[in-house]
Amino acid sequence: MAETLKKGSRVTGTAREQLASDLKTKYEAGESIRALAQETGRSYGFVHRMLSESGVTLRGRGGATRGKARTA
Repeated sequence: MAETLKKGSRVTGTAREQLASDLKTKYEAGESIRALAQETGRSYGFVHRMLSESGVTLRGRGGATRGKARTA
């Protein structure tokens, strides 16, 4: 993924499979969907869909949660 993809261009066939594989590897190594989207020049939704199609288990959003308050 050395170059960013032209925005709006279709990614099909072996290029799509290669992109999906690259995204999967980087996501599983800890990169965020937003970082991958920026790196590839594609939208968050596109990257999310490619990861889902690749069978990746997506991480939770993280950050503060509204769980039960801890007692000290």
